[in-house]
Amino acid sequence: MATVTYDKASRFYPGSERPAVDALDLKIDDGEFLVLVGPSGSGKSTGLRMLAGLEDVDEGEILIGDRTVTNLAPKDRDIAMVFQSYALYPHMTVYDNLGFSIRLRKAPKADIDRRVKEAAEILDLTHLLDRRPGQLSGGQRQRVALGRAIVREPSVFLMDEPLSNLDAKLRVATRAQIARLHRRLGTTIIYVTHDQVEAMTMGDRIAVMNLGVVQQVGTPGELYERPLNRFVAGFIGSPAMNFLTGTVQVQPASVAVRCGDVSLGLAGPQAEVARVIGDGGEIEIGFRPEHLDIAGGNEGVDFAAFPATVDVVEFLGNDNMLHVTAADHDVVALVSTRHRLAVGDRIRLGVPMERLHLFDPQTGERLTTAAAAAAGRRSSPVEPVVR
Repeated sequence: MATVTYDKASRFYPGSERPAVDALDLKIDDGEFLVLVGPSGSGKSTGLRMLAGLEDVDEGEILIGDRTVTNLAPKDRDIAMVFQSYALYPHMTVYDNLGFSIRLRKAPKADIDRRVKEAAEILDLTHLLDRRPGQLSGGQRQRVALGRAIVREPSVFLMDEPLSNLDAKLRVATRAQIARLHRRLGTTIIYVTHDQVEAMTMGDRIAVMNLGVVQQVGTPGELYERPLNRFVAGFIGSPAMNFLTGTVQVQPASVAVRCGDVSLGLAGPQAEVARVIGDGGEIEIGFRPEHLDIAGGNEGVDFAAFPATVDVVEFLGNDNMLHVTAADHDVVALVSTRHRLAVGDRIRLGVPMERLHLFDPQTGERLTTAAAAAAGRRSSPVEPVVR
């Protein structure tokens, strides 16, 4: 086992306007399960391949433990990689596929047999050792690919979209198996995916990437509850966060944000942020679909509510996913099926004040009081109103 350190590591492709990976600065602890997540083209797979030695490091360094591996050949890095494609040898049995890499290293026959059987037991493959890949299901083939990495007993496992070829039900089962595998082996795992549900359910920590830059690193809870910017807020969570852009309205006794024909009253820290932005300043409000509910009209000051028109109702079992029009925006809400709703209904949706996220519409950064002061000085000629 080992730590992994990216020390301002960058990768430039000829002819590209920006780096594929831009000064990646990241430390993965010994035994940690870290997930690199982001949309296509964000640089997550390139970052993983740089660690594997499959892509050059044009600037900066990469270390495994205390050893710089930036210029080492892949075979000398003590890593094992699991790809999206299974890449199994079709003419070999499962046993031979599992043991192939360590046979090439001239490991003793008894050692090969021990490692193969241990990996097969961990992954419930013992009864399949005599079969060939063509006789296996997709999930079984992926487990063989995982087993082939396990038998190498590496310091670090690298996994690049390993579940992308599996159907939805099998992905759920296999990701749970990988999480159990990590707990059993305790080996450092760096896992790449574009699926934020995989990231949230599997990772000890998550690094969210966009355009080659890490946007935020933290636990799943930290990214969900306190996203540092609009990109992370919109990427983490399913369905995605809703965003409304509006104008701050400051009165002596109240603070609100005007979004289209809707005025959202703010209270507590959210109101303080808006006051610092100042009357007439722009602000962006974010809230998650699962934090919305049908409002009854008797909400207190810690509950923001607004009218909406139902456009689509999607039945999901315990919940309905509502697509509504509110404040000239399309908004998605997850509400209980106890509410009998139909297309065209006029409803009132509400969200607890502590569930509102405020962002700078120009930079996309999360607004705290200090950040709001900077944004207000930059964008508004109106002096900030501070209570």
